[in-house]
Amino acid sequence: MNYEFCIRTDPGLARENNEDSVTVDEATRLGILADGMGGYNAGEVASGMATTFIKSELGRWLAQAGRHANAREVRRAMEICVDNANRSIFNAANSNPQYSGMGTTLVVGVFQDGRLMLGHIGDSRCYRLRNNVLEQITKDHSLLQEQMDAGLITPEQAATSTNKNLVTRALGVEDAVLLEVNEHRVEQGDLYLMCSDGLSDMLDDGAIANILASDVPLEQKSVQLVDAANANGGRDNISVFLAQANSGSKKRGLISRWLGQ
Repeated sequence: MNYEFCIRTDPGLARENNEDSVTVDEATRLGILADGMGGYNAGEVASGMATTFIKSELGRWLAQAGRHANAREVRRAMEICVDNANRSIFNAANSNPQYSGMGTTLVVGVFQDGRLMLGHIGDSRCYRLRNNVLEQITKDHSLLQEQMDAGLITPEQAATSTNKNLVTRALGVEDAVLLEVNEHRVEQGDLYLMCSDGLSDMLDDGAIANILASDVPLEQKSVQLVDAANANGGRDNISVFLAQANSGSKKRGLISRWLGQ
């Protein structure tokens, strides 16, 4: 399986700084997206530490282990690297008063031919478009999600709730955190979208699906997603990571970086 990757991040219309961080290691097919939280520039520090640390450590392991490492090995490597990143952010927050209480959401994906190992913490998401059908393949670690799971509110009520941004799990807030990891089978033509809530809060699933299904290059889809989120208010930072799966002889790893600057 060949993959084409594209990333894009934008501060949105309501905030001066960007506390999101998104990166890709093309050689090891590793994608990471984080949405930071905290006072001053602490959220920016937390998300940047997360993506930098995990890209370095997990990317190094993947390069050494090779593309054929089994699912159990990849899962364990992801858990160890995320645990180490969590401790680094937690220690930084506790040793520098300016960074007190900082943390970040996380989505991390390892694309291995016909398999995606996907881990996440918090309410940043991953969607899959397959045969023009969009599916959210992560489940938010949030108060709203817990309320929906308990039958206390409906998805329609959740969409207009004022408690959208209350996460129940975040990287760097405590000395230990649980990374939820799931294995997904990848099919030819699949398109994967990781995003911060600056996108998913501004666009419903139908709008996201329409853009992802459009017949334009991958980087143009990333531009359209960010532009649409801004057109709907742009109330938060907006970050997207796109991964297109294709079989055949097309050169692997054509990457476009659109940083919105």
